[in-house]
Amino acid sequence: MTKFIFITGGVVSGLGKGILAASTGALVKARGKRVSMLKFDPYFNIDAGTMSPYQHGEVFVLKDGTETDLDLGHYERFLDQDLTGLSNVTSGQIYSSVISKERKGEYLGATVQMIPHVTNEIKNAIYRLAEQSKADVLVVEIGGTVGDIEGLPFLEAIRQVRLDLKGKGAFYIHTTLVPFLETSGEQKTKPTQHSVRELRSIGIQPDVIVCRSKTPMTHAMRDKVALFCDVGIEGVISLPDLDSIYRVPLFLEEAGFGHILSEFLGYKGEPDLRKWEELSLILSEQKPVLKIGIVGKYVGMKDTYISVIEALKHAALENRADLKIQWIAADKLDEEENFRSLLELDGVIVPGGFDRRGVEGKISAIKIVRENNIPFLGLCLGMQCAVIEFARNVCGLKGANSTEFDPDTPYPVIDLMKGQREIRKKGGTMRLGAYPCRVTPGSKAREAYGLDLVWERHRHRYEVNNDYLDLLGKNGLIVSGTYAKQGLAEIIELPDHPWFVGSQFHPEFTSRPGKPNPLFNFFVKACKRRANENWKN
Repeated sequence: MTKFIFITGGVVSGLGKGILAASTGALVKARGKRVSMLKFDPYFNIDAGTMSPYQHGEVFVLKDGTETDLDLGHYERFLDQDLTGLSNVTSGQIYSSVISKERKGEYLGATVQMIPHVTNEIKNAIYRLAEQSKADVLVVEIGGTVGDIEGLPFLEAIRQVRLDLKGKGAFYIHTTLVPFLETSGEQKTKPTQHSVRELRSIGIQPDVIVCRSKTPMTHAMRDKVALFCDVGIEGVISLPDLDSIYRVPLFLEEAGFGHILSEFLGYKGEPDLRKWEELSLILSEQKPVLKIGIVGKYVGMKDTYISVIEALKHAALENRADLKIQWIAADKLDEEENFRSLLELDGVIVPGGFDRRGVEGKISAIKIVRENNIPFLGLCLGMQCAVIEFARNVCGLKGANSTEFDPDTPYPVIDLMKGQREIRKKGGTMRLGAYPCRVTPGSKAREAYGLDLVWERHRHRYEVNNDYLDLLGKNGLIVSGTYAKQGLAEIIELPDHPWFVGSQFHPEFTSRPGKPNPLFNFFVKACKRRANENWKN
């Protein structure tokens, strides 16, 4: 029978519940148990696909094409396993399903209410994933904070799970903030006490309280939380800020959280934590620093590019390097000092995005890195911008553009993909999920992957226009990866450049700690070579 670990949060959002959930899953997996993950998001959107990056950060795409919350990316990276659309459920999905059943007559005779109909639908999502994943343990994160009105049905549903299981097989972890007040010079536990009181008023008594703070809590502070929240002191875990999220599993293990998990699981052996120990050792090494520029339109909002950042970290760890990321606002790249700063970088990434704002800045940046042999990696829109730049400045196609930004461009080198012109609905209608890419022998991409066929994840509507492939190729920009079924360009590169590669897909979604995506790995290798050459000179 599947056991369930439920993770809730209180006081404020942004405490790292997703990292805690992912780390919990990793520690369960280290104990030889099959584990799966589920994130409940209380918003009414059906999925994250139509949400603004300003409000919700990155949209993470699963192998099956589901557009999800960014925490699903952390889950996959920490567990090193692919999840499905069943692992991200929103209020929109829950209420849509309930209303659909009511219209079909499945509740005939009943007054459809929050309890039991909505809560039953939430529990069905939990039990369905448990059954289909055949997991020994299902880790369930409830989005938002305790006290949010939209989250109440989810909290009531997970309260009922313990009842369904007759008091066995359900475990509750609550994450709270322990702030440090500069004026008094001490940490304060009152927000945690109030948050736990709110949770207990709903009927959930936490088994573990994870206290987030800037610095570690003292034993006396933990004892105070234990007393007022009715949890043994061993169940009050102090989790201070760490220099890397990949240290969290080991930190939790050493803080006694792993022992508590073993007791809940009935596990008697020693966990296999070698992967996390090796990562921790590499993190502690002295390493050369690489300066990588990210030219984007959401500068200052790291959650928007979280998978790109993590993929860079994975590649840097693999290449024994540290990163210094320089954020460059694409819509301000007409300033001369920003141009000069690009020349000082060891490499440049232009990530994905939508809409025209900042596109000309991205194109200008790509021209600089191409002409000055600076390693470049273009992701989705970044790859399309590289094609536009090359078409304009090398192929002589003045005014070349994407029809996304200029419907009347004389040279639509980027255009809507087949089947997209007729689509009117925005949600879930792009090319989404994993598609096969055939990699060209002898190319840089083939050297990086070491494979003739790879599967990578997509999220886009527009493609490189096949009508211009011959002209681009004659001028030196080759297609080194193709979606053979439709003859679409998946990877482009310049063979004579130290590293100038763009992918129509998002390689960052498949990168994992200890297993960096090959395109990121070889990009960082090229950055390291450039840094070494500059140092010698």
